[in-house]
Amino acid sequence: MLILGVDPGTVVTGFGIVKYEKNQLTYIHSGIIRTPKTKEMPPRLEAIYSELDKIIKLYKPTQFAIETAFYNKNVQAVLKIGYVRGISLLLAQQCKLDISEYSPREIKKSVVGNGGASKEQVQFMIKKLMNLKNDFKTLDESDAVAIAICHAFKKDSLSHKSGSWKKFVDANPHKIIQ
Repeated sequence: MLILGVDPGTVVTGFGIVKYEKNQLTYIHSGIIRTPKTKEMPPRLEAIYSELDKIIKLYKPTQFAIETAFYNKNVQAVLKIGYVRGISLLLAQQCKLDISEYSPREIKKSVVGNGGASKEQVQFMIKKLMNLKNDFKTLDESDAVAIAICHAFKKDSLSHKSGSWKKFVDANPHKIIQ
């Protein structure tokens, strides 16, 4: 499956595309969408929508994963991120992608093993998981890749239902980093 992960932001929106097949993660592409330097929201939303549309048409992902909104001290910032989430979800729906949403803690826990991990720890872990040598342009970009990886892991249903870590490790040796 080809997964597009999106880290929504009104100034910078991160995107990351990963392929997940036969328990193997492959980095495809990632980047950021910088919006016009204007205080007006509509041109920013149009830029994000347009760029995500181009990315979807070029890479043809089947899965779409996005970070859920979380409350911060600034209510206006949360509302603005909600606008970006809205147009992103609309586009994914129009393109008939399978849509999933994940909380920041869920993403961090999935990638790092700790829901309270820093963005830098997430970025470090992604580089290890994907065998990447180059740095990401921004933390928004690496967060978007983390969202896509989280989706791959969740879709692969690697939940710990066996009742034993030994059974889990035996069943999933490809997921163990040494």
